[in-house]
Amino acid sequence: MKQVKAFVEGEEIIGFYLLKSVGIKQTNGAAPKDYLDLILADPSGEISAKFWDATHTDKETFFAPMLVKVKGLVHSYRDKLQFKISQIRPASPDDGHHITDFIRSAPVAPNDLVYAITSAAASIKDEELRWIVDECIQKVGDKLLHYPAAKGMHHNFYAGLAYHVVRMLELAEFIVMQRPFLSRDLLVAGIILHDIAKTEELTAELGIVSEYSFTGKLIGHISLAVNWITEAALRRGMDLGSEKIVMLQHLILSHHNLGEWGSPVQPQLPEALALHLIDQLDAKMQAAEDALDTMADPGGWTPPIRALENKPLYRRKQS
Repeated sequence: MKQVKAFVEGEEIIGFYLLKSVGIKQTNGAAPKDYLDLILADPSGEISAKFWDATHTDKETFFAPMLVKVKGLVHSYRDKLQFKISQIRPASPDDGHHITDFIRSAPVAPNDLVYAITSAAASIKDEELRWIVDECIQKVGDKLLHYPAAKGMHHNFYAGLAYHVVRMLELAEFIVMQRPFLSRDLLVAGIILHDIAKTEELTAELGIVSEYSFTGKLIGHISLAVNWITEAALRRGMDLGSEKIVMLQHLILSHHNLGEWGSPVQPQLPEALALHLIDQLDAKMQAAEDALDTMADPGGWTPPIRALENKPLYRRKQS
């Protein structure tokens, strides 16, 4: 079965793929018709797909995530490959495929990622900060094993959130060694907690975000995480006005840096600045890696990458 990243314009494809998302839309014109606007995926990447003239049964049959068998033609639309589906059906057990085989996962086992996070939390020397971090990790539970970090910007795959946090922790260890004026305890705590409430902000299954939750839409992961810190501190009997609590909350509130990105304040602590820059570095490098990995051949340009201000990247030819 051909991988999505190896699709070539003009070829006919028959195979099984993950139906990552599905929407019902209408064509333009005097007599609009319904069609299915789909995203097909496998571990190598994803492609936009269209199934024209969708029937009422079609609209009731297909939902995300599910495994489907498709037949269709690869073509180019606005300088991007697109898949025109002529036939589609749900996969059956007799087909011998399992949906988990078509899901992109973090390159590190989820159990290993969670172990790295809990080990980093246990290494926090400040007892009160360590207690707050442990409380928040316990609140998330098993979601940390499989949740993505985002819907589409970066680390949007199975265990992507844990993978993002672990990569940030690795970067933080280097930066703290290079810049010893930074508080390792505060930075490690901030990294573990900065996106942890995405487990409540997003509704996800098998590492695929279906939508933002009601709470996620109205409050968002930044404010949720700050609330979790407050709740944990109250359970511990800590003073909410203490410098320690306020600084940790500041790291969470400022890690997006700008109001239009969701942060009500900008970083005003060195650890907050470090957290923001580490977050940006890992997120943007992951977005770059994802875009380059979807290219079948070297020596070409990626499509515009949203996380990189819609700039494309060139994939060098192998030496």
